[in-house]
Amino acid sequence: MIFDEQRALVAQGCRVAAARGLVDGVLGHLSLRVDDERLLVRCRSDTDGGVAFTRPTDIRLIRFDGSAGAAGELDGYRVPNELPIHVETMLANPEHRAVAHLHPPAVVAADLAGITIRPIYGAYDIPGAWLARGGVPVYERAVLIRNTQLGKEMVTAMRGRPVVICRGHGITSAATTVQHAVLQAISLDALARMALRVRAAGGALHDIDDRDWEDLPDLGPGFTVDAAWRHELARLG
Repeated sequence: MIFDEQRALVAQGCRVAAARGLVDGVLGHLSLRVDDERLLVRCRSDTDGGVAFTRPTDIRLIRFDGSAGAAGELDGYRVPNELPIHVETMLANPEHRAVAHLHPPAVVAADLAGITIRPIYGAYDIPGAWLARGGVPVYERAVLIRNTQLGKEMVTAMRGRPVVICRGHGITSAATTVQHAVLQAISLDALARMALRVRAAGGALHDIDDRDWEDLPDLGPGFTVDAAWRHELARLG
């Protein structure tokens, strides 16, 4: 098969997301754009064991219209119903080469509880703090995003941000790499979990002090992405 290395990476991303509790069962999928017309995306088959057990062979080459990207790519496989999430996100921003659509319960619960994701902590997770500071928009329809119109609606709600919460549904995280897309989702989940814990303890949510931002530096991709991803792979055991 062509794109063997990229298929393996997308499969790893699926397993990492599942190990972090961001998906359960067969729901959720990741993708990686490979050229102007095609992407690799996690597909389903009659031997599918769930996202936590994604194999490189479950990652299939698909055209943006949902047809096979090469001969045999859809033999025994079906594209996800929500392929428009991936296609419309990629078309809206050429920098978004990787897309993760996941169902993290804490993020869904926090949004349904009326909690806006905010930068309530700093050095606890610097990338997460900056992600929250830029704002995490919400797509307010709890629908299956299975056509172009709904995909475009979600992207409009995204407002150019790298992540969006789909109310009563899950999230979409987009980045230049699979690693970054999944790590953003992990950070968003951590923010939601902390907010829920603070509220459950009877506390109020407050943004960190404005003066703290200049001392929350970008530690560089070697630490925030490369080292973080090595840890996620190690957690898979």
